[in-house]
Amino acid sequence: MELLGFSASQVHPLASLTEAGNFLSGNAAALFVWADFSTEEVTAAPDAWRESMRQLAGAPILDLHLVDATNAAHPSYFDTTNAYDMVIFRKLTFETSRAIAEAEPQDPAAATAGTMKAPAADAAARPKRHPPGFLPALAKIDTQPVTFFVFDTLLVTVRSGQSRTVDQVRQRLLELCQAPRPQASPARGNGQPLLHGVRPPSRPEDLMLRLLNAMVDRYLELRAPLTRQLDRWQRALLNSRRNFSSWEGLLDARIQLRKLEHLSEEQRDALQEFRDSLLDNRYSSDQPGGPANAPGRDEVLLVRINDVMEHIQRVLAHARRLEDSIESAVQIHFSAVAHRTNRTMRTLTLITALFMPLTLITGVFGMNFDRMPWLREPHGFWWSIGLMGAVVLGLAALWALGRRLER
Repeated sequence: MELLGFSASQVHPLASLTEAGNFLSGNAAALFVWADFSTEEVTAAPDAWRESMRQLAGAPILDLHLVDATNAAHPSYFDTTNAYDMVIFRKLTFETSRAIAEAEPQDPAAATAGTMKAPAADAAARPKRHPPGFLPALAKIDTQPVTFFVFDTLLVTVRSGQSRTVDQVRQRLLELCQAPRPQASPARGNGQPLLHGVRPPSRPEDLMLRLLNAMVDRYLELRAPLTRQLDRWQRALLNSRRNFSSWEGLLDARIQLRKLEHLSEEQRDALQEFRDSLLDNRYSSDQPGGPANAPGRDEVLLVRINDVMEHIQRVLAHARRLEDSIESAVQIHFSAVAHRTNRTMRTLTLITALFMPLTLITGVFGMNFDRMPWLREPHGFWWSIGLMGAVVLGLAALWALGRRLER
């Protein structure tokens, strides 16, 4: 469990839920609290955990939402209640990023620098040698869900295992807390000063969108290594010197790309519903009697969520382009195979056409008749050989003339 309290311009590390409650109730400048939990902490005592969240936020978390938050296979999803919004977002696991990075070719400069190492270390670091034509399989894209419960003064995140993205965001916020406060600067937007050019989040929705943006950036980082890996598959498909046989690996690559496409579509749909909810809150706050400072009135949230959705759309478009590229490469591969087959058949047809008259001539002179032309002539054999040569040359000339006319 990790707790952070946010005030107008500071980030406060908190030690316990009791301290978090005191921070919200006893600090006039307090804005909200971020409570980060692992799935194991929630499933160990779900009733006690839900009661502690009720005391901290002033509203209970529904049973079905708690089940969804602890479901490791739940897709990206959005739901809302009168007290809070729930967003489930599937992020990349650390193992996926590492596997894709390990699948990249070795850097020649690094390999040259490594020659100065000891022989044992160099042997351990030397990549495995694979047979000619070997293609490494596309790294499996594994994800895990992160659940956000967004209250007015509380952001609760529930995630399974370690998350490098969440840890990096938390570390950056703590660095803001420990950084020396600058001199007074003009207020912007809602009157909050800037810290080294970075504005601390002013509400739970703002922090959630920053976390989502960092998670989507991990997907954007996959584009370059995925493109390089699939380029190797395309070159292998179009290599005329070596027959392509890694069809199972190619099928796995297409499956992983389709999985990435489905993940992006689910994420886009979930954030689209969240955006619609923000817009609904904005329009309802404009009605007579609506709250004057409703969260939906902040244009910054809409800008941030549009930016996150645009990043997801870029990942989705890239996955579709890669899938289309593989499909085009497969079609070109079969077209090239068909072209080579046609060339072979044309050569065989030409040979057959040249030898067919010769077979006819030899068949005629092989008949068992007593009287035949040239049969008893001293030069009959050479006359027949010359006749067959003339027929071959005539047919070859006709074929060459036809090829020239076609061009």
